Amino acid sequence: MHTTTKRNICEGIARKTIATQATIKEVVQTFLDEITSELSQGHRVELRGFGVFKVCRRAARKARNPKDKTPVFIPARNSVVFKAGKLIKHKLNSHGKGGAL
Repeated sequence: MHTTTKRNICEGIARKTIATQATIKEVVQTFLDEITSELSQGHRVELRGFGVFKVCRRAARKARNPKDKTPVFIPARNSVVFKAGKLIKHKLNSHGKGGAL
């Protein structure tokens, strides 16, 4: 499996536009900061065709340490959940099994 980084994405956008990599990096970082800010305020972020990000509260629970089997308490916490939109689902599933594009 190949990992794509923010730098790879910025380079790809810069190749397809007349903007510099530095400008693209600033725009992408600002975009990500805005999503993070909205989520930290408890807002849902919907990007039509792409998907929805929302904050989910995970309840506190008891778990067990796999090494020594002792009980461990895991406190409640917030987590970000992403649900893919129709366009992504279609793109992932239109190229055969396995999700490879």
